[in-house]
Amino acid sequence: MAVTGVSVTGIGLSGTSGAAASPQAEARPGQDVPLRLQVNGLPVDVLIDTRSSLLDVLREQLGLTGAKKGCDHGQCGACTVHVDGRRVVACLTLAAKMQGRSVLTIEGLAPEAGTLHPMQQAFIDHDALQCGYCTPGQIMAAVACVREGHASCAADIRESMSGNLCRCGAYAGIVTAIQDAAANMEAT
Repeated sequence: MAVTGVSVTGIGLSGTSGAAASPQAEARPGQDVPLRLQVNGLPVDVLIDTRSSLLDVLREQLGLTGAKKGCDHGQCGACTVHVDGRRVVACLTLAAKMQGRSVLTIEGLAPEAGTLHPMQQAFIDHDALQCGYCTPGQIMAAVACVREGHASCAADIRESMSGNLCRCGAYAGIVTAIQDAAANMEAT
C-alpha cells in the first residue's frame, strides 16, 4: 500500500491510501478524530481520542460535570445520561459511537434556563438526596423510568431504578419523588 497523503489531526498522525474513508474507519487507538453530535439540544463539534468514553468527553472536554464517574464500570448509574431518548451509562459508552446522536445531560434537562424539570423539583420536595453525588444520574434514570412507563407502582420504580446506587440510602425519598413527578409529567 502506498501512502498518498498525510494528515495531522490534533496530535494524531495518519497516512491515507488512495481510497478515501471516513475519519472513524481509519482511526487507530489513541488517535484523535472529529465528532459531531448534539448535546442538550445544541450542535457540538469536538476532537476526541478514539478510546474516550462519552463520560470523559462530557466532563473533560465539554465541561458538563453533572454526570459523575462513580465506578467507571457501569455498575452505579452515577453517569446516566440520555442518548436519542434512551438512558445509557456514559462511562461504558464509546464517544466515537455518538456521531450524529443526541445526548441529554442533567444540565439540559430543565425546559428553560433558571427553571427545574418536574423530576428535579420532586427530588427537592421529597428529600430524595443527601450528599448529592448520585443525584444527577438518579434524576436522569428517574425521567427515563417515567417515560418508559415504569412508574405505576413503587415495586416497578425500584426495579427500573435498580441500576442506580445511592450510598446515603435515600431510596424511599427517590421512589416518592418519582411517583410525584410522574403525576406532574403526565399532566403536562
